[in-house]
Amino acid sequence: MAGGDVDELTLLGFWGSPFVLRARLALSFKGLSYQYIEEDLKNKSELLLKSNPVLKKVPVLIHNGKPICETQIIVQYLDEVHGATGPSLLPADPYDRAMARFWAAYIDDKLLSSFLMISMGNSDEEREEGMKQSFAAAEILEEGLKECSKGRPFFGGDSVGYVDIVLGGFVPWVHLIDRSTGSKQFDAGKTPLLAAWLEHFGSLDAAKAVMPDLERMVALSKMRQA
Repeated sequence: MAGGDVDELTLLGFWGSPFVLRARLALSFKGLSYQYIEEDLKNKSELLLKSNPVLKKVPVLIHNGKPICETQIIVQYLDEVHGATGPSLLPADPYDRAMARFWAAYIDDKLLSSFLMISMGNSDEEREEGMKQSFAAAEILEEGLKECSKGRPFFGGDSVGYVDIVLGGFVPWVHLIDRSTGSKQFDAGKTPLLAAWLEHFGSLDAAKAVMPDLERMVALSKMRQA
């Protein structure tokens, strides 16, 4: 910041949360320095409860003492406040920006719900229905990637954008579900653009820097199921 002003960023999170991962991805791709505080979700800190008294959830971004809650709001806030730092995540064109927000909402509406059915379903039938819904959602999202990328690797074009960050939060879940079910959520035969996206996104240094370890994710999943 200009004039010697201090710009303090603190992120309250939990390592296994896809929503926290989104915030960490945005910070990483923007190249922003921040303090990360890991929360015990069974014994939430006073700082978390004070910073997010309504929902009492992570992630919470604290910027110069002011809390910002909810993952997509945090990502958009970082892009607006630090627009001159690192790549722009949201498109400059109003229509393209609206479409990015549409596909981000679609991911949280359709893809997340199906992933939850697969991971937390109470019966084989429920988990199978989750698989069907996730494949159907991926096929529609494939068209969204085709529309937004215009033949380039990412939803943001040649570089990672807002929708890439939103979907990027679920990358560990995709790998976890693939491993536990023996299937491919983003199958190269059915959704080749998403399959290529998954490989490209995962190879980026800014993504690798904050991605949780898969074996640790497997252990967390088994503990939750138990």
